[in-house]
Amino acid sequence: MVRKWIKWFYTMLIFAFLYAPIVVLMVFSFNDSKNTAKWEGFTFRWYQTLSENGLIMKALYYTVLVAIVSALIATVMGTLAAFGIHYMKTWRQKLVLNINSIPILNPDIVTGISLMTLFVAFKMELGLVTMILAHVAFNVPYVVLSVLPKLKQMSGDTLEAAMDLGATPWYAFRKVILPEIKSGIITGGLIAFTLSIDDFVISYFNTGNGVTNLSIAIYSMAKRGIKPEINALATLMFIFVLVMLILINKRTKIEEI
Repeated sequence: MVRKWIKWFYTMLIFAFLYAPIVVLMVFSFNDSKNTAKWEGFTFRWYQTLSENGLIMKALYYTVLVAIVSALIATVMGTLAAFGIHYMKTWRQKLVLNINSIPILNPDIVTGISLMTLFVAFKMELGLVTMILAHVAFNVPYVVLSVLPKLKQMSGDTLEAAMDLGATPWYAFRKVILPEIKSGIITGGLIAFTLSIDDFVISYFNTGNGVTNLSIAIYSMAKRGIKPEINALATLMFIFVLVMLILINKRTKIEEI
């Protein structure tokens, strides 16, 4: 009984350490004072001020735009890549999967600088296009890892059976394979979208003048001092990411059933 209580207390202590700063931030986003350390009443005015801030609204527009476009491209590329990897020979499959894991294990700063160097080498002007390409580059491996398990669960003779019945490879892929792996594709797309929304380092090194996402905007604002609008913005971002993670986990549990 005592050991069980200690385990529970230790777990709660860890969660308190992780989430106490976020809870404080969310509480003070409703504080009726510019002083972020003193409570002076409840208000929603910082959320209204946030909606009237042109810089943040522009950053929000670019954040959502980059996230949607890069997630869609990464989902298509990752799905096709996973399909090709699945039908490779064993040693080639292992080699490609190890290569696919490198961007995931690689520090973001290394990935960001290397992509920036590549764009500069090709004389591409840093801006919206380079940011989207950079997000696609680090999202694709996650989509591959989301789709591959669904392909492995599928019967190995499914594609051959469809083609034996007269289906073309493309028709068999669209009508037979895609419905089987649809849940993995959706999960991969949601993960890519969430990662893109949350990214700072890779975006910072691969953007140009006039193109800023929320992470960069918050970083720039924080250097001049924490404002109540930042608390409100961070609260909305946390809630949004939390909802996305709940949806992803719910879908994963449904797939396991």
